[in-house]
Parts: sequence; structure tokens; C-alpha cells
Amino acid sequence: MRLLARLGEDLETVRRRDPAARGRLETLLVYPGLHAVWAHRVTSRLWRARGLARVLGARTVARLLAHAARGATGIEIHPGALLGERLFIDHGMGLVIGETTVVGDDCTLFHGVTLGGKGGVGARGRRHPVLGHGVTVGAGAAVIGGVTVGAGSIVGAGAVVTKDVPEGCVAVGVPAVARPRRAS
Repeated sequence: MRLLARLGEDLETVRRRDPAARGRLETLLVYPGLHAVWAHRVTSRLWRARGLARVLGARTVARLLAHAARGATGIEIHPGALLGERLFIDHGMGLVIGETTVVGDDCTLFHGVTLGGKGGVGARGRRHPVLGHGVTVGAGAAVIGGVTVGAGSIVGAGAVVTKDVPEGCVAVGVPAVARPRRAS
């Protein structure tokens, strides 16, 4: 997708999913979740650079830019994380997305969410969660380790998920228990 089209889609995603978004200009200027996603697109490209760019320190530059974005937005996204299209981060302060996290398309993350790692020093492989398409993670929830949250599922506010959540479920509690979603 071309850059301007992608930026426009991001802007419209926020406007569609946040009833408080009053206009394009205001959304463009004051939505830290939008700014964090845009910064991640840049840092992720640098992180995945090959050849001469990698030799010249593209990963270090990616980490420095991600650090600056965290300071500006209050949202920490590791450049190695893979984010799907139309991700909506509502408020976002204190949100953390770890290095091997994969977030599907059309997901919503609220403030204080941790998509965090599990594993000791030097651990390799998938240490962070995978969120399927259309997943919502409520405020203050933590999804920890190499677990998968199935498509269309909801992780309730304050939940701590340490085991896989099947598609179309609601996971609540500490530790979270998954139950099928009721039709709305």
C-alpha cells in the first residue's frame, strides 16, 4: 500500500473506532496511539534492514527512534514486533509491545496493556504473544509469553493471560479464564 494511502487509512481507523475523534486535524495532531504506530512503521523497517544498512547500525538507529517515540507517546513498541493493519491504540499510556509480538489486523489495545515476554536471559524463539485478527485487549491487561489469543477474542481489563485463548472467546480474571463470547 502506498504511504499516503496507509497514513490515510490509519487516520480513518482512529476516526471510525473512537467516538471522541472530532476531526481529521485534531486526530492527526493529538492521538499518541496513531503517532506510535507511525513511528513503529519506520523503526520496524530499519530493524528488518539487510546488507549494508544492517552493517551500518540500522538496528541501533531503530532502537534509538523507538526510545524517542516512547518518550513522546508513552507507548513502547519494540521495532521487532509485527503489527497488523488498522491497529487502534486507544489512549495507550503505559502500553508495552515486546520484540517477538505479532498483532493481527483490526485489533484494539487500550492503555496499560502489556504484550510481554516470558523467558530467561538469552531465551530465543517466540517469547511474546500472538494476537489474531480483530482482538481487543482491555485496559491494564497483560498477555504474557508465547501464547496465542484467537481471532475475535476479547481480553478483559486487568486480566492476566498466560495460556492460549481460543477464537471468539472472552478472557477475564487473574489468571484469565476463557469463555465463549455471547452473540451481541
